[in-house]
Amino acid sequence: MSSRLSVMVSIVLAMLVASMDTTIMNTTMPIIAEELGEFSLYAWTFASYMIATTVLSPIAGRLSDLFGRKKVFSFGIILFLIGSLLCGLSQNMVQLVLFRALQGVGAGFMMPFPAIIAGDLFPVEKRGKIQAFFTAMWGLSAVLAPLLGSLFVEYATWRWVFYVNIPICLLSLLTLLPYKEVYEPKRAAVDYMGAALFAAAISLLLLVTVVEQGRWWYGAAGALLLVVFYYFEKRQPSPLVPLSLVHHRTLKWMNINGFVSCVALFGTSSYIPLFLQNVAHLSVFASGVALLGSSVGWMIAAVPAGKWILRYGYRPLLIIGNVLLVASGLFLALLNESHGFWYVFFIMFLQGLSFGLTSTVGVIGSQQLADAHEKGIATAFFMFCRNIGTAIGVTVMGAFLAQASAFMTGIRHLFLFGLIGSIIALITSFFIRDEAEAGRNTWQPEGTA
Repeated sequence: MSSRLSVMVSIVLAMLVASMDTTIMNTTMPIIAEELGEFSLYAWTFASYMIATTVLSPIAGRLSDLFGRKKVFSFGIILFLIGSLLCGLSQNMVQLVLFRALQGVGAGFMMPFPAIIAGDLFPVEKRGKIQAFFTAMWGLSAVLAPLLGSLFVEYATWRWVFYVNIPICLLSLLTLLPYKEVYEPKRAAVDYMGAALFAAAISLLLLVTVVEQGRWWYGAAGALLLVVFYYFEKRQPSPLVPLSLVHHRTLKWMNINGFVSCVALFGTSSYIPLFLQNVAHLSVFASGVALLGSSVGWMIAAVPAGKWILRYGYRPLLIIGNVLLVASGLFLALLNESHGFWYVFFIMFLQGLSFGLTSTVGVIGSQQLADAHEKGIATAFFMFCRNIGTAIGVTVMGAFLAQASAFMTGIRHLFLFGLIGSIIALITSFFIRDEAEAGRNTWQPEGTA
């Protein structure tokens, strides 16, 4: 097995297991909570994983710039394996929440590497196809996870929801061993204090999305720590988040656009099934199939995105992607009781086209426009901005639904919010400078420094 093929197999397995673990709990958690008790901690089994994954992803990207991709990626797989084993052995809900957080740390160290390593191994024109393949793993996990979860609960025990990760992680580690890393790390001092400040600030901000009391205090404390983090980083010779990423015009607006677009409508998949099941009276399976429109559109747009960047540049593609997002937001704002499966499938297909194009172009742009020894953190930071946007968007949409006098009133309000957000995202895409040539001649084939 060649070095390139082996690392691709390793990445696919790691992605499959990490993505499955975000969805398999949806079907099995009620059974787990019934056995372990302490139902008040139910939401924290999801929140602890989400917070750890979101916070650790950019830190992992930076560490990969300093120590190399293979070491950091391997560390993440091992942590995820240990976390999965401990989750399966949990005897109460407190243990499960803590071990899910450890699992989330491992997932955070794993998640950025498909995009980062693809940027090391493949030229720009091929990266869209590779990113689309990785996206297919998320689609596959969305289908496999509920099926596996129900099978484990019915014929074995819920603990196998976690134990099944162990052999997959071991296989991922074994296929990573032959990989001969292309990237040569640039050693520098690790910004431990910056990492601690960043982790604390983002954790507090994310707590706003899960706690019911004291949200303003958590938000204010997180925002204050984020300001402290920014000024602290300005004085560091090797900062966790290089300020060049913040000040670079194109990278800055790509990150802002990714954040705003995900705040606006990336949370659609969390609430559309409620409409399909409660209003259109479709089954759980049918509502899940409607969401596959997003995966189909995503892959169609992502595959040729690398070649389009070389031909048209970043700005036109991001504008087109955001126009598609606004179109999907308009159709969602017009959603009513008479609409059903195919109307929703079409909307999700439009969103898939939009996010497939903007996400792929953003990832490639982050890699091509950053310094060679900042490519890992640039890629991970773009993904981090999207993840934070998604967490905020889902929370705001949930608040609209919870506070509405009627279900459809809440649906209309939350998607009106999404439409307004998508228009703002479109406006931000016009601030991105067209750098069509930036994607050319910056990739070096495997085996070169």
